[in-house]
Amino acid sequence: MSKKHNDIFDDVLKGLDDGDAPAEAPEEAAGRAQTRFLKRSTAMSEQVTGGRQEKVLRLVDPASCVMWAGHNRAYDLLTPENCADLIEGMKAQGQQEFPAIVRRLRSAGQGTGPEFEVICGARRHFAVSWLRANTYPQFRYLIEERELTDEEAFRLADIENRDREDISDYERARDYARAVEAYYGGRQNLMAERLQVSPGFLSRFLQLARLEPEIVAAFGSIRDIKEVHARQLRPLLADPALRQAVLAEARAIAQEEGALPGPSVLSRLRAAGKPAAPRKSADTVIPHREGDVRIKKTGKGFAMEFPGHLSDAALRAALESFLKLRRSR
Repeated sequence: MSKKHNDIFDDVLKGLDDGDAPAEAPEEAAGRAQTRFLKRSTAMSEQVTGGRQEKVLRLVDPASCVMWAGHNRAYDLLTPENCADLIEGMKAQGQQEFPAIVRRLRSAGQGTGPEFEVICGARRHFAVSWLRANTYPQFRYLIEERELTDEEAFRLADIENRDREDISDYERARDYARAVEAYYGGRQNLMAERLQVSPGFLSRFLQLARLEPEIVAAFGSIRDIKEVHARQLRPLLADPALRQAVLAEARAIAQEEGALPGPSVLSRLRAAGKPAAPRKSADTVIPHREGDVRIKKTGKGFAMEFPGHLSDAALRAALESFLKLRRSR
């Protein structure tokens, strides 16, 4: 390499080397400088052409963040137990591996209150907060700041959490019900298109969000309420004759001590809404002044019921009456 080229590399990378590093031979220094220059040149080229994106991550105190009002997870339902997998993973790694997505609320040093609102990362926020309060004060909350509209924030949060089992159907349903009005003017087809889901999928979750408050209160936790529950209860609630019985049973369950498992709640509600089977009356009732005689069909035969004090003559008369009725049918 010419001396001129060496001087160019040295000038570009001036001040980037460790001043305390041992002296190198001119050839070694020139080669190292060229390699670093080429790496930086490639990175700059990729960024200009869109082949590379730089993200700025920050480590902050979780107390500087609040949940976005449109967050799809019920933060108050998070506990050390249902976040145990995440807490143990952070302990093992010594840090939070994946950043939460946040929006800035205010500039640092300007005003008071939280600096960021969390779009995605409620469980991570809870886990880091819990660790800091429980003998791990060195943990900090890893965030990635973005500029997002509310509708973009909603779609981002939905994509991140759609396939996660730790967010319940009912939490997702409430989020969808709020979003369809707030961002899509009540147009379900438009919302389904934006979320890239089928209209049927979206409709089922919106039906779940409209589940009667009495039904919701019957479950021990909203996390126990599944989308399939709304589908199974909807026909019963749509029938005026059965609806009141189902709601009455739901209120009774809610007043009982101790929460029932979700499947048990559903079974009781469905049983309460089951149409009562018509009562079978006696096949034949033959009145007599000494007492009525009842003759009922039992499988392939008949059974005669009568008062114990009935006389033989009264029994014969009842039997004759029954035989006449049978011949006439």
